[in-house]
Amino acid sequence: MSMRGSNGRKRPWVAALLSALVTGLGHLYLRRFRRAVGWLAVALVVGIVFVDPAVAEALATGTLSNPLAAWPAAVVSVFSVLDAYVLARTENVLADARARPDDTVSRCPHCGKELDPDLSFCPWCSTELDRPAGTGQSADQR
Repeated sequence: MSMRGSNGRKRPWVAALLSALVTGLGHLYLRRFRRAVGWLAVALVVGIVFVDPAVAEALATGTLSNPLAAWPAAVVSVFSVLDAYVLARTENVLADARARPDDTVSRCPHCGKELDPDLSFCPWCSTELDRPAGTGQSADQR
């Protein structure tokens, strides 16, 4: 099973899963090397500064009796997972926008969802569009 979509896009859930396994690994999957090193560095610094050494040792040996004692490191890990997921989704949206510059499919300028060419408003977010009804293009696309 491929970790990429059929059109070469990265899968956000894979990036999030990898980041959950090891902080920064999801960012490596997204080829964001500096960001991966940054998240790993933040996790190490937070672990050294805010987590008691006895808790870190118990965590490393698997004898941690109170998992809440390592909450600062867990918070960094959760933010890393969220960042990897959002970054993958954002990259996919931007790749779609760049891949089809002359596409006849129009998108809402507010929410970015695909629009029906017969409507003068977005059915998803109710934004009024600057185009006459019946045309598939907004005023700035003509």
